[in-house]
Amino acid sequence: MTVGRGVAVEVAGVGKTFLLPHGHRTTFKEYFLHPFHRTAYERQQALSDITFDIAEGEFFGIVGPNGSGKSTLLKVLAGIYRQDAGTVRVNGVLSPFIELGVGFNMELTARDNILINGTLLGLTRRQINDRFDEIVAFGELERFVDQKLKNFSSGMQVRLAYSVAIQVDFDILLLDEVLAVGDQEFQKRCFETLAEIRRAGKTIVFVSHDLGAIKEHCDRAMLLLNGSIQAMGDPEDVLAHYDALMHRDAVGPI
Repeated sequence: MTVGRGVAVEVAGVGKTFLLPHGHRTTFKEYFLHPFHRTAYERQQALSDITFDIAEGEFFGIVGPNGSGKSTLLKVLAGIYRQDAGTVRVNGVLSPFIELGVGFNMELTARDNILINGTLLGLTRRQINDRFDEIVAFGELERFVDQKLKNFSSGMQVRLAYSVAIQVDFDILLLDEVLAVGDQEFQKRCFETLAEIRRAGKTIVFVSHDLGAIKEHCDRAMLLLNGSIQAMGDPEDVLAHYDALMHRDAVGPI
């Protein structure tokens, strides 16, 4: 944690386990033929004894391979998942931008979805109306604002979602890989807004497979592997450790 700053996020001893069903019955016939059949469950430890702090105003990166627990951790921070063990303390208003399309209704227009999504994120009707043109302009969606979202590409959807998310008066912004969906020009504008957010003293937690972005933008980084912290500190050091682990696993035992 950076000396002289307060703490934005405190995570201590957090664990999260999922129960994965085996022999899942999907049809009425299966229930009828085997009414007393019990489903067996396998325990998957998604997070294990996760402990770290994030300072106020810090740009904190989280890296790791698929299935390492990155998205699960962000959902625990956002309160979407409840941890099985440990504590999470978030000091400030949080704006989670975790999954594309959460809160969107594909049968409604972009205009209606801005109202709904903004309301879900805590904006008032007046705030949404005052910021509406800015939201649409940032996403470059002026021509499409009255089209249904089901006709939008994934890139257009992420532009709309991000444009709404950054309008929330948050202290902490959670970002989970979603910027990878946008085109290069949009990503550039996103990082420009993230720099403004950072200068305003707000905290950013950034999960990404884009290691170049982690190295360029983050103050610190953390490497997750199999639900456990493997390294934390200077992004360059963490990425070097990540590269060494991946190279070791690819080569195999000598």
